[in-house]
Amino acid sequence: MSRSSVRGAAGAHRNSGPLSIHSIIDDGLVRTLFQPVVHLISGAVVGFEALSRGPVGTAFESPAVLIAAAAEAERLGELDWLLRIHAMQAAAEAQLSPSLSWLINVEPAGLAIECPAHLQPALAKARTELRVILEVVERNAEGHVTDLLRATDSARQDSWGVALDDVGAEAGSLALLPFLRPDVVKLDMRLIRSVPADTAASITAAVRAYAEDAGAVILAEGIETEDDERMARVFGATYGQGYRYGTPGELPPSVADPRQAIPLRQRIAPFEGLTPFELLAQRQEPQRAPKRYLLHISRHLEAHSARGAESAVLLASFQDRAFFTERQRQRYQQLSQLNALTVVLADNLDSQTDPRYQTGPLGLGSRLYREWIVIVISPHYAAAFVARDCGDTGPDSQRRFDYFYTHNRDAVVEVGRSFLRELKADPSVVANPANGDGPTHAAEADEGSRRGRRRWFTAS
Repeated sequence: MSRSSVRGAAGAHRNSGPLSIHSIIDDGLVRTLFQPVVHLISGAVVGFEALSRGPVGTAFESPAVLIAAAAEAERLGELDWLLRIHAMQAAAEAQLSPSLSWLINVEPAGLAIECPAHLQPALAKARTELRVILEVVERNAEGHVTDLLRATDSARQDSWGVALDDVGAEAGSLALLPFLRPDVVKLDMRLIRSVPADTAASITAAVRAYAEDAGAVILAEGIETEDDERMARVFGATYGQGYRYGTPGELPPSVADPRQAIPLRQRIAPFEGLTPFELLAQRQEPQRAPKRYLLHISRHLEAHSARGAESAVLLASFQDRAFFTERQRQRYQQLSQLNALTVVLADNLDSQTDPRYQTGPLGLGSRLYREWIVIVISPHYAAAFVARDCGDTGPDSQRRFDYFYTHNRDAVVEVGRSFLRELKADPSVVANPANGDGPTHAAEADEGSRRGRRRWFTAS
C-alpha cells in the first residue's frame, strides 16, 4: 500500500515484510472504530468518538502500544495526523447526517507539525463535509500549550469545535479550561468514582462553573449503568458516552438527524500579537502611579491565588530577574504548591520546570520586558494587574507605571492567553515537518524525552 493512500488495512497485517511502527505509518496500516455519543434526556445519538487501532492480531492493535512505539521512534506527530485523517475519511465515507459531531483525539505532538502533504487532500475534504470536535487530552500537553492554543484557534476558524478530555485527572486540566475554552468538557465517570467525594465535588463544581460561564456543555464518558447516567446528569452532563449506549465498532448504515446536536458556541478572536498591556489599552485608559503604591495589588492577587482550591492559575512577569527577589522566589515556590499552575517570567531568569511550577527567561526581543504582570484565574475568580514601565530612573519604589487592574473575566482570560503565547516548547526539541519527520532532538535525549514525556512549558 503506497504512502499516498490515506486509508490503511482494516484487518490483520498481511504484508510479507516485518511489521514495525515505521511500516504502519508509511503504509497507513491503521483502522478506526466508533463509539456513539448520546443526548442523555432523549437517548438520541448525536455523534461518535473515533477510536484508533493498529493491525488486528498484532501488539500494535492496542492504541497504547501504537502510541508508545511512535513516540519511541520519534514519529508520534506523523502517527497522530494519520490517525486523525483516517478517522475523518471513514466518517466522510459513511455519508451520515451532517449534523452529527465527530470527536477525534489529537496528540499534542501532532500539533507541533503541519499535516503531511499526502494527507492534506483528505483534510481539506473533511473541513467542508464534517462537523469535527478536536478532543485534547491535557495529561499529554506538557510543553505544547502554545500549540494547543494555536490548534484550538485554527479549529474554530474551520467552524470546528474543541473538547477537553479527562478533566480532573490532573489539576492542570481545570487550569486550562478558560484558556482553551472548549465547547465540550468531558468528565470520566470512572475517575469520579475513584476519588474521594470532596474531590469529586470540587472537580464537578469547577467544570459546572466554567460550562455555565462559557455556555459550554458537559459530556460524561464511561457510563455503564443507569445509576451512572443519573449521577452524570446530577454533575451537569447533557451528553453521555459509554458501554451503556454501545461498544466501539463499525458505523451504522444510518443515523437519524440529531435534534439536540452538540452546540459549538465558543468563538475566540484570532490572536493579533498584542501584549497584555496593549490588549487592555484597547478597552480603557490606563492609570499612573509609582511602584510603591502598586505593590499591594500584586501581593493581594498572589495571596488570592492560594484560595483557588488547587484549580487556580497564577501568571506573573517581573521585567528583569533583579525584580524577582529571593524572597519572592520562595513565596512563589510556596504558592505553586497550592495552585494548579504557576508561571513566572523575567529577563535572564533561570529556568525551572515542573508540571505545576515554571520559571524562565523572556523571549529574545520580547515586549513583555516593559510589563509587570500578575494574573489570577480560578473557576470562581478572575483578576489581572498589568503595568507598563514609564522609563523612570532613580529608586525602584519611585518608578512610575501606567497600569490596569481589572476583574472583567473576559479581559483577564484574553490577557492570560496573550501571556501564555510567550511560552515556547522545549528548545532542545526541533520539529522538522518538511521531510515528514517527527521531533528530533538537538542533544542526546533521555529516556523520558524519547517517550514523549516533555515538560509543561519552557520560555525561550
